[in-house]
Amino acid sequence: MNITQKINDAPLVYEVVSKTRDIQQSDFDDAVSDPVDAEEVYELIRNINDPEHPLTLEQLHVTNKEHVYVDDSANRVLIEFTPTIPHCSMAALIGLCIRVRLLRSLPERFKVDIKVREGTHQSEVQVNKQLNDKERVAAALENTYLLDVINQCLATAV
Repeated sequence: MNITQKINDAPLVYEVVSKTRDIQQSDFDDAVSDPVDAEEVYELIRNINDPEHPLTLEQLHVTNKEHVYVDDSANRVLIEFTPTIPHCSMAALIGLCIRVRLLRSLPERFKVDIKVREGTHQSEVQVNKQLNDKERVAAALENTYLLDVINQCLATAV
């Protein structure tokens, strides 16, 4: 990632319990409605690499399924994430990685909100404002260096 000075040199790493979704015969039937749910969205973001460490967001407990909210009928997704430290300077980048992953993976009908969990970051209001402002997100994605870092973080998200 070319990030030379780490903000959090020794993050807590949690054991990951791998659980894959059971495939049903109806998953292959185009006539059956297949609503998007929190488990499906979590599967999309859990293996995103942290920009600072060679670990996934799930391993660092930055993301977890309990903080993924999906209302398929209202076309809404809300992701709340927890930075590893309250002054994490990578929080906006992590949120941007989550947003890009979902933009590339979910149907366009979904409105996606990405938020730092309340009380977990000293600048949560500013970070949340950046992550949910279309113009700021578009400007960030025009930065080729930043887009390269995002793509590196997303390379592990299969």
